[in-house]
Amino acid sequence: MGNLFVSEGLVRPYVVATDSALLKSNGKVWHKSSMKDGIVPYSGIDTDAKWGFSHTKEWIFGYKMHMICSTDPSSTIVPLSADVSTANVSDKPVYPDVVSCLFPETLMKIHFMVADPGFNSQKLYDLSLKRGFQLVCPVRRYKNTPEEKLKLVDFYESALGQVIYSKRRISIEPLFEHIKSVFRIDPVPVKGLDKVRGIVLLSVLLYQILVYYNCKMQQEYPRRAIKYMIGC
Repeated sequence: MGNLFVSEGLVRPYVVATDSALLKSNGKVWHKSSMKDGIVPYSGIDTDAKWGFSHTKEWIFGYKMHMICSTDPSSTIVPLSADVSTANVSDKPVYPDVVSCLFPETLMKIHFMVADPGFNSQKLYDLSLKRGFQLVCPVRRYKNTPEEKLKLVDFYESALGQVIYSKRRISIEPLFEHIKSVFRIDPVPVKGLDKVRGIVLLSVLLYQILVYYNCKMQQEYPRRAIKYMIGC
C-alpha cells in the first residue's frame, strides 16, 4: 500500500521519516528481577514482551512499532512501510527490513530519510546510500570525528539539513499517536509477538486503505475522517 501511494502520485517521497514507538503489553508487567530468574510470578503476563526505554515515556514493558512514512503535508502523510519487534530491540537492526519493504520505484524517488540519533550508524548511512538516498540524523562534532562523519555533521547543521530534519517532528511523531489512538493498540489488545505483530501491522494496513479511499474520493483532509469511518 505504501508503494501504491507513491506510484499513483498521492504522496511525494522526496523526504521520508523513520522512527519507532513503544506499545505497552497486555496485562501485568514482568519485572526484570523475575525475568532474569525465569520466574513468572503472576498468570496473564505476556512472556514474549520485553522492556524498552523511551526518553519521553521512560521504561515500557511491551513491544515496538517501527515505521517509515511520507513527510510532505501538501500531499498526505501516511505509513510507507512498518514492522514490529519486542521493546528491547533497537532501531538499527530493524532499519534494513523496513527499507527493504519499499519497491525500487519508490526508493528512486527518495532523496533523504530523516531519523533520530538512535539511527546514527555508519552501517545505516552506507546502506542508505546504496539504496540511493541520504540518511539524515543529528550528528555531534567531536575533536577526533573522522572526516567522513564531518560531512554528515556539516550537512545536518546546514540550513538545508535543518529544514529537512524539521519534517520529522510534523510527520512521523504525530502519525504514531494518530494510529495508536484510532485503533487502540496501546496497550496492545493481544499477547505474544506473532499476534501483536499481526494486529499492529493490520492496523497500519487498514489505516493506509482508509486514507487511500479518502484520497480517491477527493476528501479535502483524507486522514481526519478515519475514526468516523471505523465507528470510533
